[in-house]
Amino acid sequence: MADIFAMAFHSGRRLLRYPWCRDIALWAKPRAGYVRTDSRIRGNDGRTLFFPLIVLALCWSLPAAAQAASKADWASVIQQAEPAIVSIEVDAPRAFDTEWNFSGEATGFVVDAKRGIILTNRHVVQPGPVVASAVFQDHEEVELTPLYRDPVHDFGFFHYDPSKLKYIHPHALELAPAEARIGREIRIIGNDAGEQLSILAGTLARIDRNAPYYGSSGYNDFNTFYFQADSGTSGGSSGSPVIDSDGRVIAMNAGGETNTSSSYFLPLDRIVPALERIQAGERVPRGTLETVFLHENYNDLELLGLDPATARAVRREAPSASGLLVVNDVIPGGPAAGKLRPGDILVRAGGKLIVNFNTLSSLLDGSVGRTLKLDVERGGKPLSVRVRVSDLHAITPTSYLEFGGAVLNNLSYEMARNLNKPIRGVFVADPGFVFSTAGIARGAVITRLDGTPVATLDEFQKRLETLAHGAQVSVRYYDPENPNEPQSAQITLDGHWFPAERCHSDSRSGQWPCTVLPPPRPAKALKPVTVSYPDYRDTRKRALARSLVYIQFDMPYRIEGVQQTHYVGTGLVIDAQKGLVIVDRNTVPVSMGMLRLTFAGSVTIPAVVSYIDPLHNLAVLHYDPALLGKTPVAAAHFGNGNLHAGDPVWVVGFNDNQTLISQATAVANVEPLQLPLSVTLRFRDRNLDTIRVVNAPGMIEGVLADKAGHVIALWSSFAYQSGRDVQQTTLGVPLWVVRATIARVEKSEHPTVRSLETEFWPLPLADARDRGLPADWASRFETDDRPRQVLSITRVTAGGPADGKLRNGDLLLAIDGQPVHDFEQLAALSQRDTAALTVLRDRKVIHVKLATARLGSGALNRVVIWGGTILQRPPAALAAQRHQPRSGVWVAYFNYGSPASRYGLTPGDRIVAVNGKPTPNLDAFLAAANGIAKGEPIRLRTIDPNGRPSLVAMRLDPEYWPTYELRRIDGHWVRRALH
Repeated sequence: MADIFAMAFHSGRRLLRYPWCRDIALWAKPRAGYVRTDSRIRGNDGRTLFFPLIVLALCWSLPAAAQAASKADWASVIQQAEPAIVSIEVDAPRAFDTEWNFSGEATGFVVDAKRGIILTNRHVVQPGPVVASAVFQDHEEVELTPLYRDPVHDFGFFHYDPSKLKYIHPHALELAPAEARIGREIRIIGNDAGEQLSILAGTLARIDRNAPYYGSSGYNDFNTFYFQADSGTSGGSSGSPVIDSDGRVIAMNAGGETNTSSSYFLPLDRIVPALERIQAGERVPRGTLETVFLHENYNDLELLGLDPATARAVRREAPSASGLLVVNDVIPGGPAAGKLRPGDILVRAGGKLIVNFNTLSSLLDGSVGRTLKLDVERGGKPLSVRVRVSDLHAITPTSYLEFGGAVLNNLSYEMARNLNKPIRGVFVADPGFVFSTAGIARGAVITRLDGTPVATLDEFQKRLETLAHGAQVSVRYYDPENPNEPQSAQITLDGHWFPAERCHSDSRSGQWPCTVLPPPRPAKALKPVTVSYPDYRDTRKRALARSLVYIQFDMPYRIEGVQQTHYVGTGLVIDAQKGLVIVDRNTVPVSMGMLRLTFAGSVTIPAVVSYIDPLHNLAVLHYDPALLGKTPVAAAHFGNGNLHAGDPVWVVGFNDNQTLISQATAVANVEPLQLPLSVTLRFRDRNLDTIRVVNAPGMIEGVLADKAGHVIALWSSFAYQSGRDVQQTTLGVPLWVVRATIARVEKSEHPTVRSLETEFWPLPLADARDRGLPADWASRFETDDRPRQVLSITRVTAGGPADGKLRNGDLLLAIDGQPVHDFEQLAALSQRDTAALTVLRDRKVIHVKLATARLGSGALNRVVIWGGTILQRPPAALAAQRHQPRSGVWVAYFNYGSPASRYGLTPGDRIVAVNGKPTPNLDAFLAAANGIAKGEPIRLRTIDPNGRPSLVAMRLDPEYWPTYELRRIDGHWVRRALH
């Protein structure tokens, strides 16, 4: 028994972490010390050990009961806290400052139930426009408006109307910043990973770590301590309360480490005084030295040269402090520039000892506009400087300018700190169409516009309003990847693709009301320019230079399943008098865009899309020949296009540097084109033989030429999808296809072509025999001048003339009695209004008569922007590749942060009804959706590309996502607002 008692006592030391056991053991120790004698245990004072035995028995038995009690206590704490914790659905409708536009979920909690105040993170409240709602525990949802977002620290407040809650009556959670201690057991209750009211456990491990660093391209908190615990929070838990065992909030979840389970919590030190100011109806003062500090411990301070005498004095005055603040960054041009340096150790400010961030922040917040004396040590030497305290709100952007699809705001303190630049210039929060076409990316800072310095957004707007639509304007900027080397670019001012407006934050309403900018001045008339061509020594270059043009095409909207928006390539002049150019559909994939043609590498003029071939990878462009003056542009000469393996050819075209290239090669083979189906339902060519060459040159498009420089095929780029990635390959397009397209364009202003709307694949004659091809038909295909093959049907277009009459696997033998050997014959014989087809099906020869489809241009002529989506007629690829009807309204794309992204209106779906009303086309859709006010529910019946129906219920937000349309009229696009 004594030995068991001794072992129990030793092993029972682990139980001392329980307060009840530790207290009993400390009380019992002086009364029951023990020694080992003769294998017995007895007290030092010789008394019986009966009482200590009872003590340790209790130590063993109490923890299990206490643990159960502890769980019950936590359950009670969580139950009390839950009604105050909300799931926040947040949409950022515009990119702004450090944040992209997005839709997401987060957490918040009530800190003032009477006034309706919810605390959450700054990156949830957003530095810019935000649309948000709170979902309480009983799933009641209320609208939120931003009340305050801190300029630096990761906290902000939303406001809700308490009277809107019908059933739940939350109480405010108590904020207790002083209760945060290392080792304190905590619970994080929030919307972790999108799950409402997830509960995660942890223990505070650190309460004095520097703010986590999330990278140089976005938001980072600074000048504050953060807490750390191993709780493994993830997306959606931002803004969750960190609660102790008494139900008090001691911190707020803010972030975490992606590769570990570490979570980072924001202390409440600056939150509590901000809340008190807001509750009192006062402005929250925020001061700054435009300097970033880090907290360093005494060991590191010694390395920085802290005087030992200073260290001793600080330790005496603040015995609980672990170190001091050290200057890490000083914003160039700020109040501390030239006075403080990185590595300076801050000892006192305004006569106060500064051992933590909270003391410094409190001092700065109460000293805005005043000058403070700072006592620092630099390399072991004391130094005093006087620095004026800036207003942090004054250097935080509260306005944005939107034009050309771009969003601009004043450079913020946050981003200036990331770039180590003065807080001057115009920040590109979203490059949109106007800047992305010039290669200017998000995060760039514009310093000059059209040669004029622009230090602020007001100056930028003032200069912008003097410029004309379509003007080529120089932009001087620096890039976030290399901020010390200024860049320059030319942008083309856009005045009709997108709305243009200036928006300002209204602190009272929480909204960002906008003012529409005046329309740009009309574009200046272009003057004719005459240029000359180089005198090339190469025969092919010399023959073709006057017929080849370099093409740049930029799409303002993602339509027709095309997701990339910037294209370059080579076009071929087919009529110099009319100004017609033919090009592949991977250079000009759609009819909507900004199109520019460069001649002789010397002059660039605008052009429009005239015709898009609905069947093949070809488009025809139109330019004004008068703009080229007497430039000797010439239409191409075509040669013999019947190519075979081994024939010598020359690839002639422009590379990405607009350099004309000519490379000798040979035909490798001529084979049918087979591209995978498109995930996004973009155009996919079919029923075409293409030409491959030996050692094809990379990144060159243009033509295949013979020795004399005559065009014998186009050398075109084909886009296709491999999984979800878009790939491209360059192949030769036979002249019969090119000539047919040219003939249609020259014949009519509104070209048409007829089609069976069926996809075929060549089948060797031997395989056709195995499928039951009769001998007499086989003999008709045994000719020397045609390939010995039969065309097999692989896909029938939904709603086309062959739908329901032809089947996959049928073998097409003849049209109107003439055998069909190849795609060229197929195209020629399909141009009649009706066609009598002879087909082999199930080993039987049958006859099918059908009308051919009359197809006009494949150009899209109308787009509607609604609810953050881009709507259009369903593309031809839907019927051709998925066998789905082209009825309804097709969702081509959506904008992040819009109602469409919030409620899951998926690109590729067709909207076939609105609130029960059928919507077979855009006009029917607009009529059904008209009159639905902001916040009212709207129910959309949709069908995905595979025919699966679903219902999407959503609410609109016309303030940020108004409805307008773009129409193509006489080759030009016009934007019109719809109400």
